[in-house]
Amino acid sequence: MTSTRNRSKQPSFGGARLACALATGLALIMVAGAAATASPRDVTGARVVAESQFGNGTVSGLVRSDPDGGLEVQLPSGTWIACRRQCSETLRVETVDFWQAQAKTTNECGLLGCLQLHYPRR
Repeated sequence: MTSTRNRSKQPSFGGARLACALATGLALIMVAGAAATASPRDVTGARVVAESQFGNGTVSGLVRSDPDGGLEVQLPSGTWIACRRQCSETLRVETVDFWQAQAKTTNECGLLGCLQLHYPRR
């Protein structure tokens, strides 16, 4: 009986940990929501550079905000197109790697860039 009493008097941190985890999760959701609704920063005059994955060279283009709050990149021809994930990747796929994109031998890379794994290492 004594051992049961001693166990009940020991502090339990399970509830505190759960409350802390919930508060942290709620704070992260609020920060993410605020970032999503924040107006985009002014990117007027910003320039991105895209490098071919196939040795076709590099190209650069200006970036601007569109009326809907998204971003657009300017092709060398002067045409403005909406950026998909990254403006530099959109520029690469639409210019220096255009024909590889049409042949489906390349895709637009994600937010972390083009991750390439080579095994075995040379």
